[in-house]
Amino acid sequence: MADPVSGNHAYGTQSDAFQAENDIYRRGSKEKNASLNAKNGGELGERNSADDLLAAMGYKSELVRSRSTLQVAFMSFVLASIPYGLATTMYYPVVTGGPANIIWGWVMVSLIILCVAVSLGEITSVYPTSGGVYYQTFMITPPAYRKIASWICGWAFVVGNITITLSVNFGTTLFLVACINVFESAPGVGILAGEPYQIWLIFVGVTIVCNAVSALGNKWLPWLDTFAIFWTFAGLICIVVCVLAIAKNGRHNASYVFGEFDPSNSGWPAGWSFCVGLLQAAYATSSTGMIISMCEEVEQPATQVPKAMVGTVILNTFAGLVFLIPLVFVLPDQAMLAVLASGQPTPTIIKEAIGSSGGAIGLLFPLLVLAMFCGIGCTTATSRCTWAFARDGAIPGSKWWSQINNKLDVPLNAMLMTSAIEILLALIYFGSAAAYNAFAGVGVICLTMSYACPIIASVAGGRKHIAAGSFNLGALGLFCNVVAIGWTLLAIPLFCMPTYIPITPEFMNYASVVFFAFFLIATAWYFVWGKKHYQGPPVVEEQAVLEARRASVTSHRHDKM
Repeated sequence: MADPVSGNHAYGTQSDAFQAENDIYRRGSKEKNASLNAKNGGELGERNSADDLLAAMGYKSELVRSRSTLQVAFMSFVLASIPYGLATTMYYPVVTGGPANIIWGWVMVSLIILCVAVSLGEITSVYPTSGGVYYQTFMITPPAYRKIASWICGWAFVVGNITITLSVNFGTTLFLVACINVFESAPGVGILAGEPYQIWLIFVGVTIVCNAVSALGNKWLPWLDTFAIFWTFAGLICIVVCVLAIAKNGRHNASYVFGEFDPSNSGWPAGWSFCVGLLQAAYATSSTGMIISMCEEVEQPATQVPKAMVGTVILNTFAGLVFLIPLVFVLPDQAMLAVLASGQPTPTIIKEAIGSSGGAIGLLFPLLVLAMFCGIGCTTATSRCTWAFARDGAIPGSKWWSQINNKLDVPLNAMLMTSAIEILLALIYFGSAAAYNAFAGVGVICLTMSYACPIIASVAGGRKHIAAGSFNLGALGLFCNVVAIGWTLLAIPLFCMPTYIPITPEFMNYASVVFFAFFLIATAWYFVWGKKHYQGPPVVEEQAVLEARRASVTSHRHDKM
């Protein structure tokens, strides 16, 4: 029956017409999967059981389930791209504290994000759809509040995906320019001026490449993610060995690496300066929940996606330390790094350690390639979450953005729309050199906020729904929920702060402006249109979903025996 608050829904009411149409579509989807996987009957059974669960939740299966457990974990790893994410945001902890901020800030945030991943993993094991945290919030929140709660969460999730993808591609652009400028036309003067129009044009080129690969090479993306894993660790080994072995200017001692803290460059009080520097680690881990948007392309999302989220955070924690500790051992003068015009200390750190521009660019090249992998992954995830939100009628022009290009097997319209928004937002760089701070900050804030919505609803409801999932951690899960909520309350005001004071218009952190602008637009659109027309995700019979979920898990276990 339809929810008395939500009313009827285009997909979700369990009418005979819907059931008949859905059965026909699911048969077609299964036949498509069968033709692609005829040699593996077990995998087909898993995909069909996952499609049955999706149908029970009121959605048609429109995308091919082509990712295995390892492949979804690899994509989750690529979304974070830890060496690249930490390299492009090294400026923040360098300015706000130095070595201790870099190392211990990373450890602290990684442990917090592990709690976020556990919390989202529990909920995703119950509600595995591309709608992700938005769908989960709707299902968990009491009927009287579910529409507005899911609307806010959904817009935060979509905006977070768009701005984090924008920041990744923009960061790639700035990092590329800084890498090129390890070659100098004169002492301290790089060979590329990096004028605003040059930066914007390079960014547009990077964005187009990421979209082209994501759209045209969709069926090969799982293999690209697999290759990216080996590429990442090969690059890490090269950087670590060369930097520590050559160390042209010598090495610091361990007490400096793990204990030096100098917030004088930021102007903030020591404790707050340390917190502001956490943006590096928060940015690198902000993609944790983005993998949920791939649930409808995963063979067994209820079990695979939670494992991928948690396992990737653990792996990333160690990979980050392997990358950061050697760089801190050869860290040049903090004050010099803090005033770099590029705002990208990592190329300078590596060049100083290696002693030559040619050697530095050789070690930076793996990071540049990884940056493109990350951009492709983020573009893919963003298109899926936007498509899923549009599928439920929450985005203006939903008819267009909710379409799947059957030839490419991707939501092409949604992908192009989000990319157009990213390119337009990047024009902010012409007015402020600190635009990247705003993009990164808004991405972290919005994603963190969207992750918190279903977690808060879950705790407020006594975590009753978690019992139906396959990833229930009991008291440990509740502890992780509390940590995740506490992190959200800190992150939202924290990452609106400028990196250093005194504040000037040119170097102001405009994250707060962009964040509240999106928030006001989304709120206004809800009261102008959404309150009357927006129905939320499909309202389905909970018992039917529970039975389909049990059948899905049972099928998965039997297929693995």
